[in-house]
Parts: sequence; structure tokens; C-alpha cells
Amino acid sequence: MSDYKCLLYEVKDAVATLTLNRPERLNALGDTLREDLHAAVLRASQDGDVRAVVLTGAGKAFCAGGDVKAMNEAKEGRAERPLAEKVAPLRDRVLLALRDAPKPVIAAVNGAAAGAGMNLALGCDIRLASTAAKFTQAFVKRGLHPDWGGTYFLPRLVGMAKACELVFTGDVIDAQEALRLGLVNAVYPPEELMRATYELAKKLAAGPPVAIRLAKRALYHSEAADLRAALEFETFAQNVCFETEDAREGIRAFVEKRAPLFRGR
Repeated sequence: MSDYKCLLYEVKDAVATLTLNRPERLNALGDTLREDLHAAVLRASQDGDVRAVVLTGAGKAFCAGGDVKAMNEAKEGRAERPLAEKVAPLRDRVLLALRDAPKPVIAAVNGAAAGAGMNLALGCDIRLASTAAKFTQAFVKRGLHPDWGGTYFLPRLVGMAKACELVFTGDVIDAQEALRLGLVNAVYPPEELMRATYELAKKLAAGPPVAIRLAKRALYHSEAADLRAALEFETFAQNVCFETEDAREGIRAFVEKRAPLFRGR
């Protein structure tokens, strides 16, 4: 749990929980949090004992976005960002690591998800929210442009016109509106959010890892592919899965009228 300065990492029942841990700053993405998150996502991706990942926040917020206080200090001190961060910022590498993770990633949005924090949640595969959650594309309120994938994720989830409205206004929406718009999969009372999240995570962890990994890749591949390309990838993935022990187990379990036990082989 103490492997990182600003993040808690725990594995239980094949589920890795990554908890953003700067509650005094509402888990704003400053200090070492971006570095810690990137390392933790890669670690969970490479751990054969992990089959699902949960991302949440410590305290009352999920993630308040960029650390505005730190931004102000940098501006006042005229600190210059390294060239590497201007060309290929760590925020982009975090999102790509989430997308490339071979396991499903669930965001448990326990509170405010603002700016980069909202987009970090959108970068996960599935989002569950507490009734206390709030979402906002707050960048415009600071004279800034959306980052952390907002211009990519948001229109794909809510359509271009609604995405424009949310980005241009920076309006705050509550969890029920986020559910109506399709930004989150489900909404729960605060005291039930993590129970529901782990129930889903364990369900995914009990599934066939190879099939789920390829299905995740196929779903995102299809966003930028035509029907022919999508069908070709499905055929490739199905041929891979058909040769696995898990497929044999799944078929045998169906015939024997019992629950399958998938081993990831």
C-alpha cells in the first residue's frame, strides 16, 4: 500500500485497486501522482495475478483535475516545463496505459471529477458513480484547453453537440445527469459504491482473461475501423480464443451444466 507517495495500491481477489491519495488537494494531479498512477497501471497490467483494475479516489473527491495551485506557483516562478512534457506529456502516457491495459479498468467515481479528473474517469472502460459525484469540464473556467483526452472521449460518449456544450460552458452535472448522458454505467449511494464496484470487478476477474483482453482491444479498434476491418479482427480474436484451455473449459461447463472455472490459459 505504501509503494507510492501519492497513490495506494492493493491487490485482493485478483482485483488491483489504485486509489489516488492526495485527499488534502482533492486528489489533484500534482506532486508525484501522475508518475505514481502511470507506474501503478503498468504494474497491474503486467501482474498475472490481476484480472481487473479499480481506480478511485481517497477522501471526498475522485480527482479535482490539474493542481491549479501548483500551476499558479509555476506561472509566478516562470518555471519552464521540460520539452518532453510538451511533446509527449505523462498524462498522455497514463491514458494510453489505461487503454492498452489487458484487463478491464473500472472507475469508481466517489466524488468530484473535474477537468482532467473527469477525463481520467472517461479513459477507463467502465464508470460507476456515487450519488455524491459531480462532473465538469472545468478547463474553460481557467482559460485552458481540455486535455487528458476530453476532446476524444466526450463526443464519443455524449455526441458532438453535447460535448461542445459541456466543454464550452464548464457546467457541472450531477451523477444522475451523467447516467442519463451515458457517461457512467450506474449510480449508487456513497456507502454502496465500492461494494458494487468490487462485485462487478470480481465478476470480470472470474471471466476468461484472454477473451476479455481481446474483446477490449476489438471494441476500441472498431471505433476507428470500418465493418470489414472490425469483422477481420473478430475472426482473428475468435481463432485465438478457440484454441485456449478456457474455451474448452467454457464449452465443457455448458454441456455439464456447471459454472466454468477460467484459468487464463
